[in-house]
Amino acid sequence: MKTIVLMLILGVACGVAPAAESIIIQRADGEVSVRHGVAEVWNKVAPGDVLRPNDTMRTGKGGNVVLLVQWGTTATSKKMSLPPHVIVDMSDIRDLTQEELMLKLTMEKVRGASYQWKNDGMVIPDAAVVHGANNATAAPLSENDIQTGRLQLNGVRVLYENGFFASCVLRAMEVFRLYPALSSSFEHRLMLAEAMEKANLRGEALAEYGAVSRLEGLTSGQQVQVQGRIQTLRK
Repeated sequence: MKTIVLMLILGVACGVAPAAESIIIQRADGEVSVRHGVAEVWNKVAPGDVLRPNDTMRTGKGGNVVLLVQWGTTATSKKMSLPPHVIVDMSDIRDLTQEELMLKLTMEKVRGASYQWKNDGMVIPDAAVVHGANNATAAPLSENDIQTGRLQLNGVRVLYENGFFASCVLRAMEVFRLYPALSSSFEHRLMLAEAMEKANLRGEALAEYGAVSRLEGLTSGQQVQVQGRIQTLRK
């Protein structure tokens, strides 16, 4: 515990990568909603709305959003598209320094190690709350609803495709921890391994590729693909 506390102090002392100064909704079609912080409701959005780092966006059937992400300190901006059926935390739309990534990765591993098996399920302490929707939006999603995990994984894919590899790694690990049934997905586990590789987490990437190669039901083509990545990393 003392080691973890020390790492947290060092993490605060180190410079952290800047978060987006503003995230503006440029276009919103279909079912699109936002939750502010830990609020109990999901609210509809409209073009021109400005999102905050503690907001979470969700798209449903036919939902599509175009975001304009601006970093004031570097005078840069980026457009992001969210397809239907995703959940994305705005706090994940940022680049992390390697020090910040390693700190958060360590904490995620600690959380994973704190879980305990009970009967045929998992006891999950201090799980993040995903609240339901209000009457104006889609049906509520409970934290234990695996569909919530699927939407979050779809959001992880959005992070990956937009180059936020560090956030992709951390969010994917969290989703697999909260929803173990989803960890058997070859496509998403491979994405996690590739994101680790792109985030300069060589050791973690090798371990993850190894875990992917042991998933049940892989085709010969999938095995060849994974073994190819392992051999490349080992060179």
